[in-house]
Amino acid sequence: MSLIVPRLAAGAFELRRWERADLPVVEEASSDPYIPLITTVPPVYSEGEGEAYVRRQWTRSESAAGYPFVIVRRRDARPVGMIGLWLRDLPDGRATLGYWIAPSCRGEGAAGAALTAVSAWAMGELGIPRLQLLVEPWNEASARTAERAGFVREGLLRSWQEVGGERRDMVMYGRVAGDDRDNP
Repeated sequence: MSLIVPRLAAGAFELRRWERADLPVVEEASSDPYIPLITTVPPVYSEGEGEAYVRRQWTRSESAAGYPFVIVRRRDARPVGMIGLWLRDLPDGRATLGYWIAPSCRGEGAAGAALTAVSAWAMGELGIPRLQLLVEPWNEASARTAERAGFVREGLLRSWQEVGGERRDMVMYGRVAGDDRDNP
């Protein structure tokens, strides 16, 4: 079963399916010291590696693994980052979100707008009762983004995930149907 990635409005941003024209944001993300450690963004960019990244996003929706969105700034149609809604745990009533923003576009509110829009759509349109995301304890900007989008810090998961060849702690954030921010 293939999933159709919809276009979602997200304030000054729009969320849509990945296109080959989005390669510049993949190239910029590749140069970030952290993004390639926690995603499938290639650590060394080439056009072939960038195209493979975009094809992986298409495959994820085609295989029903989730909804990968590119985040696009409306005023100039520039791709600025990515947000994904991953459905591996959907049979258990939950889905996981992840996001990244290109370094030159941080501080514009793209992650928060995207997280708010995808969360509202996932809980409303798709009826997913629980959304969750993981943030490293040092990543205060991402923690603030999650909290502004209605996610609640639930606890520290010690040695939860390997990042860059070492085990790292992660903070679990959750948002459930019935929370005060069901309709942000």
